[in-house]
Amino acid sequence: MKRGLLYVVVGLVVAGTQSAVLAADLKPIHTQKTKDVVITLESESGQWKPGKNDFALTFTSAQDKKPVDAGKVSLSTSMAMSGMAPMIAGATLAPSGPGRYRGAIELPDRGTRQVTVTWDGPGGKGSTKFSVPVR
Repeated sequence: MKRGLLYVVVGLVVAGTQSAVLAADLKPIHTQKTKDVVITLESESGQWKPGKNDFALTFTSAQDKKPVDAGKVSLSTSMAMSGMAPMIAGATLAPSGPGRYRGAIELPDRGTRQVTVTWDGPGGKGSTKFSVPVR
């Protein structure tokens, strides 16, 4: 019984260490300031590529740089194409710590995407748009 509990505790410590390392290893793709909030889009490579992209969105206060609880967060992208309807992709996001949200998005090809981030929570409500290249 004690040995089983020890394995569980060690497993939790290792898992927690791995997620802390993943968060520390992320590189910024884009930083956007809106009113009182700074939103940083990050990934392991510091860029988006065609295919599946794992990323993090971090919300911090513009004044004191402390995490902001953004509540329900969504991220979507669109890319205008002449003569065609815009290509639209949405991401699934989940909280991953104070002011931090992890997500994944599937991008079919290269090109510049218009990114829209919206949030609604205790830290306020808002939205912002910015461009991100897919290389």
